[in-house]
Amino acid sequence: MGPGWSRRQSLVRGALLAAASRGRAACGLIGAVSDERPGEEIAEDRAEARSAWEVVLREAERLPREIRDLPVAAAVTARRMRAELARYDFRQPLPLARATEELASLLRDRSVHVIHPRYFGLFNPTAREAGAVADALVALYNPQLAAWSHNPAANEIERHTLAALAGVLGFDPATTAAHFTSGGAEANLTAVLVALADRIPEAAEDGLAGLGARPTLYVSREGHHSFAKIARMAGLGTAGLREVAVDGRLALDPATLDRAMAADAREGRRPFLVVATAGTTSAGVVDPIAAIGEVARRHGAWLHVDAAWGGAAALSPRLRPVLAGIEEADSVTWDAHKWLSVPMGAGMFFCRHPDAPARAFGTATTYMPAGSKGARDPYATTVQWSRRATGIKVFLSLAELGLDGYRRLIEHQAAMGDRLRELLKDAGWEVANDTPLPLVCFTHPDIEAPGKPRGKSRIGEVVAEVVRRGRAWISKVVLTGGRPVARACITSYRTEEDDLRVLVEELEAARTALARNARRTVGPRPER
Repeated sequence: MGPGWSRRQSLVRGALLAAASRGRAACGLIGAVSDERPGEEIAEDRAEARSAWEVVLREAERLPREIRDLPVAAAVTARRMRAELARYDFRQPLPLARATEELASLLRDRSVHVIHPRYFGLFNPTAREAGAVADALVALYNPQLAAWSHNPAANEIERHTLAALAGVLGFDPATTAAHFTSGGAEANLTAVLVALADRIPEAAEDGLAGLGARPTLYVSREGHHSFAKIARMAGLGTAGLREVAVDGRLALDPATLDRAMAADAREGRRPFLVVATAGTTSAGVVDPIAAIGEVARRHGAWLHVDAAWGGAAALSPRLRPVLAGIEEADSVTWDAHKWLSVPMGAGMFFCRHPDAPARAFGTATTYMPAGSKGARDPYATTVQWSRRATGIKVFLSLAELGLDGYRRLIEHQAAMGDRLRELLKDAGWEVANDTPLPLVCFTHPDIEAPGKPRGKSRIGEVVAEVVRRGRAWISKVVLTGGRPVARACITSYRTEEDDLRVLVEELEAARTALARNARRTVGPRPER
């Protein structure tokens, strides 16, 4: 920085001094201010900032090396966590490097490590370091994406990235309307609002109260429960949400859907949206998208595919056929912060109809910058107004790996899912779901189940014991029909066969220990 920078600093300091002096004279509300360096107390210490960045760099280097040696889950209570945080009363400032070190320690020792190769959990990935680097740059530059003109670079980086992924789905990159969201719930909310404005346009002005018939949306019983929240948020009410029965594979049944939509139409309802799920949260099942699309079109409804997790299968030629029909959807939800392994949160919404989002969200105001030729302002085409540059971490991750690199990452995790099924079966466990995606639901013949109340242990107890031991993390889920099972999803691209063997060892250790303890118990026990 040259002498011009010093002169500008002097001018700014002088202006601040003059403003502070005028403020004191005018109302006497400003307390003691340094006569020589106003603002010095809140100025950033560059040496301290460098030390803080060094702490972050050390964490970035050591965490991948040490993660397998950490417990997957921390045993900590809310009371204990709050007691630890009580020492931060924010009355006195802390050196940034010290605060950063303490923060890193809290995150290291008081978390469920979703980045652990033996975290077999809820679609939370091991994040690629490219995403962390991008997030740091975004935080530094703090781009605002409400208006295109405020940050052409960030807006166009996102547009370019989304166009590439639209092509992967089979959409036309040149005409697809797409944007990043906070996550799948917001993307699904966007789909409902856009579909409502497109299929029942009078609702945009008159509201639902002005309609003579209740708009109704359809999702399978295994679909994501964000749609129950969305139905309330959108004013449809839960009575405007139909949960459609699933078949023996736990996929939405098109024939049942067809009958439900026809019956609702006869009763005066207005079916306007059908949701097909590509990778259900409980069992990883992909609904028959093409057949569901035919039913939706027959009834004049919008087809939305919730591919928050399973959308990444489109990157793999081996898995792509399971998504057949997604290219004909009106809209798609896809979360990059799931199977694309970028940091939270990075949802994506894709729409085949380029003008449809503006019909739902279009607005104009004089306090926003004028529109830019050839570009759409995000605030007028999305749910959000002010928004972080979410998509830059997806851009940098794609730039680092390339589409073929992502194919290898996806197929490795799918292969680990196949191998886990084999290892479980070899150890006497029963696989309870049918999907080519790397999510395995399972139980054991010795474990209690509906119609078999005298098992040697309960699935909830086995899962809790595995988690308590700390070497792996799995969950329990109750599938449609009431069957409780254990659930393990390959969420880390670092997961290898040795990690799968550890999981099976932990399952066997938990099951046999609980069976020994249960020998003294007589009679059936309620499922937990």
